[in-house]
Amino acid sequence: MPADDTAGNAPPPARPSVRGRLRAAAPSFTAPSFAPPLLALPGGAAGVVTGPARSPRLAGLALRGRAPGAAVRRPPAARGGSGAGLPRPPGGNRVRRMYERARRAWDRPLTAYYLIFGAGLLLTALGLVMVYSASMIKALELSLPGSYFFRKQFLAAVIGAGLMLIASRMPGKLHRALSYPLLVGAVFLMVLVQVPGIGHAVNGNQNWIYLGGPFQLQPSEFGKLALILWGADLLARKQDKRLLTQWKHLLVPLVPVAFMLLGLIMLGGDMGTAIILAAILFGLLWLAGAPTRLFGGVLAVTLALGVFLIKTSPNRMSRLACIGATDPGPGDQCWQAVHGIYALASGGWFGSGLGASVEKWGQLPEPHTDFIFAITGEELGLAGTLSVLALFAALGYAGIRVAGRTEDPFVRYAAGGVTTWITAQAVVNVGAVLGLLPIAGVPLPLFSYGGSALLPTMFAVGLLIAFAREDPAAKAALAMRRPGVRWKTMRRRVKKRPSGER
Repeated sequence: MPADDTAGNAPPPARPSVRGRLRAAAPSFTAPSFAPPLLALPGGAAGVVTGPARSPRLAGLALRGRAPGAAVRRPPAARGGSGAGLPRPPGGNRVRRMYERARRAWDRPLTAYYLIFGAGLLLTALGLVMVYSASMIKALELSLPGSYFFRKQFLAAVIGAGLMLIASRMPGKLHRALSYPLLVGAVFLMVLVQVPGIGHAVNGNQNWIYLGGPFQLQPSEFGKLALILWGADLLARKQDKRLLTQWKHLLVPLVPVAFMLLGLIMLGGDMGTAIILAAILFGLLWLAGAPTRLFGGVLAVTLALGVFLIKTSPNRMSRLACIGATDPGPGDQCWQAVHGIYALASGGWFGSGLGASVEKWGQLPEPHTDFIFAITGEELGLAGTLSVLALFAALGYAGIRVAGRTEDPFVRYAAGGVTTWITAQAVVNVGAVLGLLPIAGVPLPLFSYGGSALLPTMFAVGLLIAFAREDPAAKAALAMRRPGVRWKTMRRRVKKRPSGER
């Protein structure tokens, strides 16, 4: 009796060829995974695929619907070769898997928090090392101990670390309440700088106040932080009242106050700090969604004032003429720019070694302040300079990420303003050292010597850390990492055993 009702009416199959017999001898593929595998008859002489012993109906079901002598399709895993029957791993996807793993790690809630904290501390620590190396010869020239500038910078870094910790733990309401006293205090100190007998001039710029002994203060550095906090609070309150759609509420009083700070800075002749303050103003207007016409109008007015101030100053015109210079020129007016290029060129790939700079021996002016990046390139080479730039890039990316993912308008404006400040000042400083921009006299943030620049910058980094911690996903991730919370969650996973079980 045939195995099923269709096999009895089928004509007798023709004798298959050798190729057909070889194909028929291979195990056939069955859709259900729980069905027993089909086996060939012992010896394989008949060339007919049958089921396992005592299951002839399965063989008929496996061959149902196929013409006599038709080839049985085999799965790819059953073909010859070692490891037949096992699924093959996907080939060529290792790079993609690594990319996906890196992308998932990059998108974690605490990525911005760790980038800001790590990049800020690494820049400060590496800056301390380079300040000690670059300032040693300068201190000996002034008949001071070799570690004189390093000790002052280290003290400022310790105080700045305390300010960063305080800022990272302060709530947002306290930051907003601090903005107005900080702005009033910065304006008051910037006015005192212009009072004869109180203000002090350094390198032709009168922007300093002596505090007694070796300590002095530059109020314009605190004016940057004051403008960011006050402007962020102002724009956030106006956004809550839906007033930023009107141009007068968008410009007043933000732009007049910013121009007042710019005027006080330019009275002292500090063009570099004025450029950074203008960049902060444009960053806040951009984040507030200023229309293109309005934004372009303010930019045009600022550029016109800048061109006028440059044209009326021979010193600024000479600095502008030194862009891309490869020779000191008449009167050595491009001496500093050219020797900065010499320092970078002599560093090579990995530098001449820490402390082995030649340009700091009286050849390069200001090696520990404005041109510390050139000494870094000479002693640590291209690897060292690229590491510094990578840290600034990570800090800038993290700040943009914090500003873009928050729902709080104050956090968005403040984080964007701080990021604009640090990245713009780093670009201006590095561009001047590379000969791509005029020498503006601004320090490299968190890196160059100067306590007045380091203290507000570290406080601003603490603001970014606080904003990164306030993200809901980051807050939940940090809460899960507390020892008490982790212990409670582990206790919940443990099943209670019966009282008699041991």
